[in-house]
Amino acid sequence: MRTLLRPSLVFIALMTLILGVIYPAAVTGISQVVWPFQANGSLVTDTAGQVRGSALLGQAFSAPGYLWSRPSATAPAYNGAASGGSNLGPTNPALVDGIKERIATLQASDSTATAPVPVDLVTTSGSGLDPHISPAAAAWQVSRIARARSLDPVEVRRVIEANTAPRFLGFIGERRVNVLQVNLALDHLTPSAGMK
Repeated sequence: MRTLLRPSLVFIALMTLILGVIYPAAVTGISQVVWPFQANGSLVTDTAGQVRGSALLGQAFSAPGYLWSRPSATAPAYNGAASGGSNLGPTNPALVDGIKERIATLQASDSTATAPVPVDLVTTSGSGLDPHISPAAAAWQVSRIARARSLDPVEVRRVIEANTAPRFLGFIGERRVNVLQVNLALDHLTPSAGMK
């Protein structure tokens, strides 16, 4: 038995050193050199250098002068520690009631928006933390934002287009608009009292 104990303890110590210290340190070091923005949380800063959020995590915006995010299924909303969908099925009355409530809220926020509300403005993503919305969802909000900020709608569309990412490799996925980056760009044009 003693002949097996010593090699076993040495193996455990060696694997702990390799897999618990050396490997994580190497991966962290390489990522800091090759992908420092992503390795440090993809943090987005404003013009004053203050961190305003992450390009990879959604945030709640409710002021009329801001682009509104996709709803979050986490509790509290946009909580990265509670990532996950609502798990409500398509026949669940709570899902239908929630969507109807969101549609009513959006329509009440802008009586001039007569087009159908894009689906990603009323449904949550699988993670509940999606930082992007579709170009259609962003376009649906242009008139409300322009009116609240006293901007020409063309200027708001220009900001949205400048912050719209293309399909990956030109054909994978869909075009997407990063809500936080649009709102920071809008604040750069017409500063507001703060992001809400």
